[in-house]
Amino acid sequence: MASEPAFLVDAMLGKLARWLILLGYDAAFDSQGRSDLELLELAHREGRVFLTRDAKIPDVSGLRKLVLREERFEAQLTRVAKELALRPDPGRLFSRCTYCNRALDKIPREAALPLVPPLVRSLDTDFFRCPSCERVYWRGTHTERTIKKLQRLGLYPADKKR
Repeated sequence: MASEPAFLVDAMLGKLARWLILLGYDAAFDSQGRSDLELLELAHREGRVFLTRDAKIPDVSGLRKLVLREERFEAQLTRVAKELALRPDPGRLFSRCTYCNRALDKIPREAALPLVPPLVRSLDTDFFRCPSCERVYWRGTHTERTIKKLQRLGLYPADKKR
């Protein structure tokens, strides 16, 4: 079985990067305004699929590049999934930090409670923390809204709940 693709997403596709991360994919996002050449070199060196809206960026031998002309992120995400035959794993949903793309660590409830808003403390949920930026994550109403959107896009099984 082939390994899951990792992505380098240019600055024009930030929302797409976040949604790939929500699906559990390693999707590095260029927020530093690197040059096209720097981005191509980084994607090639790290074996990442390069996602861009810039049709003028040249092809590089050995680098998979996908130019997305779609305006809406839903259409972009659907296209990436189709072009790369992605089969998102529901078990990996919400497993990465949407800010720095690192895999999240599960943390004990007792350690999380002082770090979350008062209303969240009453939820029956697991808590996760990014080992890099230390943001804390939990499953709330936003989780269900995200799953419903992914189901509408055909990227999450309609019969699964998380």
